[in-house]
Amino acid sequence: MANKPSIPKGTRDFLPEQSLKRQFIFDTAKGVFQLYGYQPIETPAMENLDTLTGKYGEEGDKLIYKILNNGDFLEKANQDDLDAKASNKVATQISDRALRYDLTVPFARFVVQNQNELSFPFKRYQIQPVWRADRPQRGRYREFYQCDVDVIGSDSLLNEAELLCIVSDVFDALGLGDIQIRLNNRKILSGIAHATGLGDHFGEMTIAIDKSDKIGVDGVREEMIKRGLPAAGVKKALDHISRKADADTLLRMLSGSLTGELEGQKGIDEMRKTLKALPPHVRKKVSIDLTLARGLNYYTGAIIEVGHSKFPSSICGGGRYDDLTGIFGLKNMSGVGVSFGADRIYDLMEELSLFPTTLKAASDIIFINFGETESLECMQLAMELRAEGYSAEVYPDAAKMQKQMKYADARGFRFVILIGSEELKEERANVKDMSTGDQSSVLLSDLNKFIFDKLGSDD
Repeated sequence: MANKPSIPKGTRDFLPEQSLKRQFIFDTAKGVFQLYGYQPIETPAMENLDTLTGKYGEEGDKLIYKILNNGDFLEKANQDDLDAKASNKVATQISDRALRYDLTVPFARFVVQNQNELSFPFKRYQIQPVWRADRPQRGRYREFYQCDVDVIGSDSLLNEAELLCIVSDVFDALGLGDIQIRLNNRKILSGIAHATGLGDHFGEMTIAIDKSDKIGVDGVREEMIKRGLPAAGVKKALDHISRKADADTLLRMLSGSLTGELEGQKGIDEMRKTLKALPPHVRKKVSIDLTLARGLNYYTGAIIEVGHSKFPSSICGGGRYDDLTGIFGLKNMSGVGVSFGADRIYDLMEELSLFPTTLKAASDIIFINFGETESLECMQLAMELRAEGYSAEVYPDAAKMQKQMKYADARGFRFVILIGSEELKEERANVKDMSTGDQSSVLLSDLNKFIFDKLGSDD
């Protein structure tokens, strides 16, 4: 007995209508990106393992999908490490490639390798899948698409402002204009860490703070204590990040409490300049959230996260990385970008019924097949309709009428055209409008005009 086919947990198949909806998201985002002058690139699905490891923090590194070496992958494995079940060591011995975890680190590698072919600042967008060995749940998949947009080679804060405008424009175009954009700055968090005696624990602090949405402030406190951070410093740090106020008030309070912390003051100044550069319709969507940390190691400045009241997880996020390319040998190449979670956006739009009703997997027209002679004439007529921009098909087999009509109904064709032997002699076609049930007899010479008049009146 054959095994029942299945796919790995955290992955999904997409039927034609679902694929069209996803393509609508990609095309909408792409259209906005291009309006702002961003150019497309692509990178391989897999990268060298050492390209990816050490860039996402200890939590992220655990989620990288590693690819076994070709051939006898255990050949280079150390037997002592195998016996000791030292999985981290063994992993690097039996695997030197991995599926990409995100699009940002591969982008940094791409910039370094292709720097002589690029003009800086370089503005790129990239729409491709990524993979993470995560626990599947609502809005969290092991294979999913990201729509990334970045500018690299400039440290101007106008780039942050432009990206926030892009975020606003994309979600407006998708019908999700009521988003909430949360903004923070890693320099402010660094200033808080040093001001509260946690400067030597900055990485552990941000990893814990990054979980605040899931476990709350009390959970973050427990997490930080568990990681060995001094209790007094933890209390002070959490007092800082728990502050709530409008942006101007909050930044003023922070400036006063972080006196002498140059890094923190720089972050406050960057935040003020970014907010000042935003047009009013974007600015009203933005709030400062000091609990926002995004635990990825490569972020150094602005941190951006986008949410929606109808969805439990973020649907877009990003930030500033000052020297990610430096890891690959190209120093002083600052960049900033955001990533749209296409799969989460798809789920949200599906839930809210936001996809255009005009998206359909069917062609406009199908010709019923009455036999070889009739079908050859239908093939020619279908070609003429396609030349006018209409999608048309000819049913491939001279099957029973009931079967062909059932297929036409299931596929959702707008028009069914019937040309039997009698119609062929009279050079006429019977055209059934499946949306109304009306049937018309049309001269073959008038068929294109008839279809144009019908479809044109629907626009």
